[in-house]
Amino acid sequence: MKVLYICVAAAAYLVPGGFLTTVPGQMYKSDPADCCQILQEAGLKHAYLPNGTVYSERVHSYWSLTAQLRPSCFVQPENTEEVSKAVKALASRAQCKFAVRSGGHSSTAGANNVEDGVTLDLSLLNSTTYDPATGLASILPGAHWLNVYRTLDPLGVGVPGGRIGIVGAGGYLSGGGFSLYINRIGLACDSVQRFEVVLASGEIVEASAETNSDLFQALKGGGNNFGVITRFDMQAFKRDPIDSYGLEHPESEGVAHIRALKRWTDGLENYQDGSAVVFWSYRPVLSRTIIITGLSDVSGRIGAPAFDDFLSIPGSISSSSRMTNMSESALGTQASGYRNIWFTVTFKNDIRVITKAVELHHNLVEEMKVESSDGDFETQCFFQPFPAIIARHGAERGGNILGIDRNNDNAIVLLASLAVNGVDQEIMGREKMLVWKDAVEQYSDNLGMLFEYRYMNYADGSQDVLQSYGEENVQKMLAVSRKYDPNGVFQTQVPGGFKPPLIS
Repeated sequence: MKVLYICVAAAAYLVPGGFLTTVPGQMYKSDPADCCQILQEAGLKHAYLPNGTVYSERVHSYWSLTAQLRPSCFVQPENTEEVSKAVKALASRAQCKFAVRSGGHSSTAGANNVEDGVTLDLSLLNSTTYDPATGLASILPGAHWLNVYRTLDPLGVGVPGGRIGIVGAGGYLSGGGFSLYINRIGLACDSVQRFEVVLASGEIVEASAETNSDLFQALKGGGNNFGVITRFDMQAFKRDPIDSYGLEHPESEGVAHIRALKRWTDGLENYQDGSAVVFWSYRPVLSRTIIITGLSDVSGRIGAPAFDDFLSIPGSISSSSRMTNMSESALGTQASGYRNIWFTVTFKNDIRVITKAVELHHNLVEEMKVESSDGDFETQCFFQPFPAIIARHGAERGGNILGIDRNNDNAIVLLASLAVNGVDQEIMGREKMLVWKDAVEQYSDNLGMLFEYRYMNYADGSQDVLQSYGEENVQKMLAVSRKYDPNGVFQTQVPGGFKPPLIS
């Protein structure tokens, strides 16, 4: 690519930290788009170029190595008005590609970062406030859930949010959001009462059930397709202590866990205060697969009878129980420093399909033990119960764009994940993960158990997430895009994330 040398009255240069600033009358290098320079001209103070300390810190702040791309610059707005300036400036140059990053937890390359473009880094927009008069918690997109909980827990209130504290609010909520409260009040996005959004024009608007209601629905699960969300006003609730259990079992107890998971999922209509996740995970430090179960009751009830199926499984390696809150519960982490590959499948709650997914996970682990060059890999065959009551809660709260109301059956969302070292291992591992995912989908479909919905926050970039919401909702999203982004900025200049079909 040619490098242009342009003489201007104020030219850019780097100071320590990689900050973009100017010196009158000097020369500067620019790529043809010159996207970073126009942001500085628009008044953005925090713009960081490669080779600076802050730039390097931002690259390495992404949880997964797969997402640690190197943009032309990172730009960190301080407030909504600066987001507006940035979006308006970038939208004025069709050649300026950009990404939007909140917490940086996605494993998909390009979902929240970009090569040869600008990453709009919302990490400075990270506060949480609570208004007792309205009962609304206002959460900015760059907030991590642990900090949200540490703000709200002392006030005796809560909101549905990420189960791991390092997850960011922005991407989590715009993708749907599984929480400990999912069976009681639905997906986390269904608790959003109002969004503040910067449109492609730079206009700052609000979207709620009363104002811009079509945009309001599309933002609940529609990803980064309609604007940059700069505030989520969420309905808070009086929180109770959480009765929490953690269990680990050897892989040999798989059948008992599968049966318990099936019964649990079918019983959630009558026990909406409970939450459970069950997953098979290969741990290199143990050189074996273990089964991990997390159980929670968010009403403060101790020892709910619905837990008995899990608690009575013999042979536990370890177990713990405690009364807790989200500030403590969200301290759990996921291993960092790996290249992560995630896929998702949703299927009706069926023992045969759960068993098949577990068998295929076992096959993957055995193959990786033989073929991995260093033996250092981790897996998850993670089952999230997805009962039909979740869709009904969403409809009661104004509806979302996910299309989950098409299914009246209880379901399971599978997260299939593999964490490896090195690009060569990632290429090899991705092929094996595709085999696993395709086999589960095909088996589910053959049995009539496949549910079309794909959960955005667990999906690989190759999966058709928005199309899985159903044709009616795809058409709604296209109409919203035409109305609020008529030039298709978020379809063409924001290449990452999941997109509806291109508007002709």
